[in-house]
Amino acid sequence: MISGVDEAGRGPCIGPLVVAGVNVEDDSKLVKNHVRDSKKLTPRRREYLAERIKKLAIDYEIIVIPAKDIDDMRKVMTLNEIEVNAFIKVIKKLKPELCYVDSADVDEERFRINITNNLTFKTTVISKHKADDIYPVVGAASILAKIKRDEEIRDISFNLEKKIGLPMGSGYPADPITIRFLRKWIKKYDKFPAEVRHSWKTIKRLEDGKKTKSLDDF
Repeated sequence: MISGVDEAGRGPCIGPLVVAGVNVEDDSKLVKNHVRDSKKLTPRRREYLAERIKKLAIDYEIIVIPAKDIDDMRKVMTLNEIEVNAFIKVIKKLKPELCYVDSADVDEERFRINITNNLTFKTTVISKHKADDIYPVVGAASILAKIKRDEEIRDISFNLEKKIGLPMGSGYPADPITIRFLRKWIKKYDKFPAEVRHSWKTIKRLEDGKKTKSLDDF
């Protein structure tokens, strides 16, 4: 039994972090279906493959960590530690003999050790950068994580966009549509909603800019 574990939504300043894991006997059927890194697939192809993966997998697990929970956890731990904990939860659910993980840490070995040392059963963990492009089973996990993250973002967009009449964009700090959305939101409401990651530098800068302008009004 082998597993692959990956995440989606590490960097955005809006929305959840999603971690997914997939269990298979072997990756031959994933290879036949051309499963690969979700970032290299079109949205339509991801949707199709997500359904195929769920049918081909012996088991799979998806964890959604909302923005507010990320903010709360970041008061006592790093983002890497949050990911390690989420990966551990997924692996404990799947209980594979061999598990490939996409390393969130710049040090692949440290990421592996941090996971392995907190497992309560024996398994071999292989941690690699770009594992979603190397191992089809990790690619499968990346697809499930991405699909779930996109679903969450669609729901958030639907709820928030109608309040200010602007598109929210991808939720990433580098997205000018997202930044325009956030600037209009803070101008109108003075504080960001729970779906925004308040502990992100981008959000803190926008909040500080709002406070500075408010003081200048006196």
